[in-house]
Amino acid sequence: MAKKKSGTSRLSVKPINTVAELEKRLSEPTRGVIEAVGKLKGDLLILGVGGKVGPTLGQMAAKAVAESGVKRKVMGVSAVYDRGVRERLEKLGVQTIKADLLADGALDKLPDAENVIYMCGQKFGSTGAEWFTWGINVMLAGLAARRYRKSRIVAFSSGNIYPFVPLSSGGATEATPTSPIGEYAMSCLGRERMFDYVAQAEKTKILHYRLNYAAELRYGIVYDIGSKVWQGAPIDVTMGNVNVVWQGYANAVALQSLALAASPARILNVAGPELVSVRWMAGRFAELMGKKAKVVGEEAPTALLSNATQCHKLFGYPAVGADTLIEWVAHWIMSGGASLGKPTHYETRDGKF
Repeated sequence: MAKKKSGTSRLSVKPINTVAELEKRLSEPTRGVIEAVGKLKGDLLILGVGGKVGPTLGQMAAKAVAESGVKRKVMGVSAVYDRGVRERLEKLGVQTIKADLLADGALDKLPDAENVIYMCGQKFGSTGAEWFTWGINVMLAGLAARRYRKSRIVAFSSGNIYPFVPLSSGGATEATPTSPIGEYAMSCLGRERMFDYVAQAEKTKILHYRLNYAAELRYGIVYDIGSKVWQGAPIDVTMGNVNVVWQGYANAVALQSLALAASPARILNVAGPELVSVRWMAGRFAELMGKKAKVVGEEAPTALLSNATQCHKLFGYPAVGADTLIEWVAHWIMSGGASLGKPTHYETRDGKF
């Protein structure tokens, strides 16, 4: 990836220049992760390992197992693997399985595992294919919860199930009543309810991992806004503030959260400590890129915001803050870095994704 000195000269942090370097940073286990993985009993299975977050979470899990010195299997399941993902996982010792989990009997054919991280979900393209969104987010969750009812499960969820709240509130906490807007958000709540049922009926230990929003250099809200500034596209600031969290931190929290799973299910918000202004972020990118941000609209009095104080008390703050992430993404975009092509649609306020 070619460098542009004009962009690099504005950075206060060392840039990330290659996918290999990026994935290494995203998958480097902390001491806390190594210790947590070392204390687990039994093997680890990641359902949905081929998605946006799954590949680097799988890599982190494998590295942590190796460094812990405790022998255990790390297995990953996905219907689709992007180019090179499966090879990178298997190189680190992850046993990968390709399977359409909605197919009859597919879950029954999977190996048992004492520890499960459930990451299967549908968001993009939900509008117009609501039947598929509910099939993936709700029906499959129920089937998987029952299949692994004897396991300890961290089930990925979303901050989208919360109502919009004022900036002054500091964001929705785990105690905030859910109020999903639109069918995607409703299906996310439905996914949680499937796991709640098994947690109550079978005493399965579950943790609802409410993520809002993971970000790295190839996708996420930060990438979305940086790309718009670079391309000269308008940036709507009606959703005036957002949560962003470094995906490496999100990976680490997910693995450490296995120890927190409980019956009834426990809830954990996972987000960065900052409530980041979209207008400010656009201006910061404009400064770094030597561009002019085309901001449109006015900030609404409410936004989709999560308060992750409980997470930070348990696991500390992310090592990578919003400003560092912005600088990394600015350099990545200006240097022609790869994109996953999966916009977050963070600006959506009607629930139609």
